[in-house]
Amino acid sequence: MEIACAVKNPPSSVLPQKNPIKILHTSLPTKICTLNPSESKTHLKSNNKLNLSQQNRHENLEVSLPTMSDIMDASRAQNLDLKLQTFGPFFRITAKSLETQKQLGRADGLIRVWFGGKILHLDSMRLQRETIGMEKSIFGIGLFIGAVAIRHGYDCGCKKAELLAINDTDLYHSKLVRFYKRIGFETVYEVTGSSVGDMSHMMVWGGVGTRMDANLQDLMIKWCSRFNSKK
Repeated sequence: MEIACAVKNPPSSVLPQKNPIKILHTSLPTKICTLNPSESKTHLKSNNKLNLSQQNRHENLEVSLPTMSDIMDASRAQNLDLKLQTFGPFFRITAKSLETQKQLGRADGLIRVWFGGKILHLDSMRLQRETIGMEKSIFGIGLFIGAVAIRHGYDCGCKKAELLAINDTDLYHSKLVRFYKRIGFETVYEVTGSSVGDMSHMMVWGGVGTRMDANLQDLMIKWCSRFNSKK
């Protein structure tokens, strides 16, 4: 009976409201980004110009760098006959006088494969005793021999050159260090044989002296006018 009365007369709490609560659906503002076709074309053009500019700089650099033929021609103009001999990774460069056919200097080395890439390993450079007293010999003959080695290493894919300015005598060592610094090498370590750390260097180079490194491309850029003055 109570249930029937309740159905017929429901409590006011369940009666429909005259003013029902409205639920407002809100959403966060959104920003629609549109790509302007003209801006897209401009962006692509700027990228293309940048890539073309980089390519042109690379091509111009390759053109300006002295080739092996440039170096050989320049040496003959100085009455020098330079020869490059290779056997696998090893190489030898000899310099002879075109007038007397006498050997004036020689350099030996190899192309060494390392974790960071190939390295031009200049093992030794020797000038004849009678030329050591001549200032032009080490800054003339030595420069041409070094240029052939550097160009050979660059053609083989090397980016760095390493050497030891051997310390046989104080006079010759000082000339070697001055020569290598002049063409662009930097001192990285002094091998004196007085420490345990020197042992590995002495095993590789076979003596004491000044360890020096250089970037091959930087060397050729620095001395390009010396060998390709006709360009």
